[in-house]
Amino acid sequence: MAASPPRPRVMVLPFPAQGHVMSLMELSHRLVDHGFEVVFVNTDFNHARILAAGEAGETAIPTGRGIELISFPDGMGPDGDRTDIGKLLEGLPAAMLGGLEETIRSKKIRWVVADVSMSFVLELVPTAGVRVALFSTFSAAIFALRLHVPKMIEDGIIDETGSVKRNERIHLNPKMPAIDATELPWFSLGKSSESRRTMIQSLIKNSTAFRLAETIVCNTFREIESAALALLPIPALAIGPLEAPKSTLATGHFWAEDETCLPWLDAQAPGSVVYVAFGSLTVFDAERLQELADGLVLAGRPFLWVVRPNFADGVGEGWLDAFRRRVAGEGLVIGWAPQQRVLAHPSVACFVSHCGWNSTMEGLRHGVPFLCWPYFADQFLNQSYICDLWCTGLRISADERGVVTKEEIRGKVARLLGDEGIKARALSLKRAACASVADGESSHQDLLKLVNLLRED
Repeated sequence: MAASPPRPRVMVLPFPAQGHVMSLMELSHRLVDHGFEVVFVNTDFNHARILAAGEAGETAIPTGRGIELISFPDGMGPDGDRTDIGKLLEGLPAAMLGGLEETIRSKKIRWVVADVSMSFVLELVPTAGVRVALFSTFSAAIFALRLHVPKMIEDGIIDETGSVKRNERIHLNPKMPAIDATELPWFSLGKSSESRRTMIQSLIKNSTAFRLAETIVCNTFREIESAALALLPIPALAIGPLEAPKSTLATGHFWAEDETCLPWLDAQAPGSVVYVAFGSLTVFDAERLQELADGLVLAGRPFLWVVRPNFADGVGEGWLDAFRRRVAGEGLVIGWAPQQRVLAHPSVACFVSHCGWNSTMEGLRHGVPFLCWPYFADQFLNQSYICDLWCTGLRISADERGVVTKEEIRGKVARLLGDEGIKARALSLKRAACASVADGESSHQDLLKLVNLLRED
């Protein structure tokens, strides 16, 4: 009996941040389902976090199931500030390129699916003979906006350090969201003018390097982003919304998921729970944290609030423990949630969110209305999608001090949950999102196109 042919091997390379690792791990599971072996690359720092989260929780690490986890240094010391995205980005090429090239050669890898933010791997196209598919962990609209950076500099809207010279509303297409220049995604990421300059220069350099890639893969679907997809420089595949595997296989979480929230949700009335989660990088100070806590109580509804270990600046565990005791019976506070399962739960009424793209797509897929509370990066543009184009959510507004008050939270929760039009539009988008990934529909067809491309030598 003839031996079966070897499974094609693909390297997957995410930027070292939670949302990037998670979505590319979800794609990796889809590729394994289609017969691939995946070599999944993390930084040493994040690799250790993922292994620790897997051991602490009930999810299995996918090694041995078609996904091999490997890691390389990120160029930062043990105490480096990995929330300074500009500084982190600056050191990654020198720290990783050598190891990546050696691995590509030794494992005979022909394809790399690389996060757009890791597009320095395109340097290996001529030297290692590898082919690259770029993966966008943000919207196609953000990708199009990246390409517009040189024009914005030329027009005097921003300078080469990301400082805004003329605050204009940027609107690339009537079917795409608009954004003020002061809220452009990359300028809030660098913590110094030098790291912001590094990011801007990287964007300018990559806008030409992108053409070395074979395709751009987006976690989106054509019904909501056809105009933005049409602006991308090379053929784009829209394969979203991506979804976590149905099994207990880990999806690259840095913290263990607390599944005690699921039986708690079972005990709540349908459409009653306010779900609150701000992703992996948002940080609140003590005053904003207290206003949010008091606002959730004032709203008078059961709530599930995710407070990850590094969410609150200058607030100890004692405050959180006291709040848990105060709201016992009406609210549940956990460290990290199985978010897609939470959003799919019939008891969830709305999602108070930072509007990261993964959370945006997950809420959209499950038909959940949003209260939008963006923190930085692409989240303001995603808010514009939700509130201005799709009309499936409301903005949360800060006062003159920049603080969202408890009264604002109470009022917006009541207004959102009383708006039947928002609920109807959210359910309509849910139907469109689910239809797109069904067999034979647009996202499913684009996934098969990607699979066939990755099988080419």
